[in-house]
Amino acid sequence: MTDSNALATWLVDELVSRGMTDAVLSPGSRNAPLSFALANDERVRLHTRIDERTAGFLALGLARASRRPVAVVTTSGTAAANLHPVVLEAAHAGVPLVAVTADRPARLRGTGANQTTDQVRLFGDAASFADLTSPSADPLDAAWLPGGPIHLNCQLDEPLVPKPDSPER
Repeated sequence: MTDSNALATWLVDELVSRGMTDAVLSPGSRNAPLSFALANDERVRLHTRIDERTAGFLALGLARASRRPVAVVTTSGTAAANLHPVVLEAAHAGVPLVAVTADRPARLRGTGANQTTDQVRLFGDAASFADLTSPSADPLDAAWLPGGPIHLNCQLDEPLVPKPDSPER
């Protein structure tokens, strides 16, 4: 398993252990490890939406109705920014929305690489924040505040897709 796939699998397991039963995915290439981890976890009911804003508002509705954390997972760049309205709504209403954004590794930030929008604290004070680089509960625990949205920014590096014969596929 690649480091990115290990991070993604660990994160899904952590979210499930914290009460998540539903996740909404807007698939893209950078969030492929998260897509595979969600699709391969039978504990998660996965909803897929192409449009990030639609995905965000579906996740908000699911979280509001269930009173449980619901993840909305996007790829990097402007896809992550499309969650801003829903994160604000979740903050105002105290809804446990978990915005999981795929990102490039920190070494590619500010280099002019494709779609390297600065995603660190993208939602400002509207959401607690953790920039995840490896499976470690410390930053996740620090960001996990009850009663509002959480932004988990996952630095995912190549290779993003498991090998064809891998059990993660």
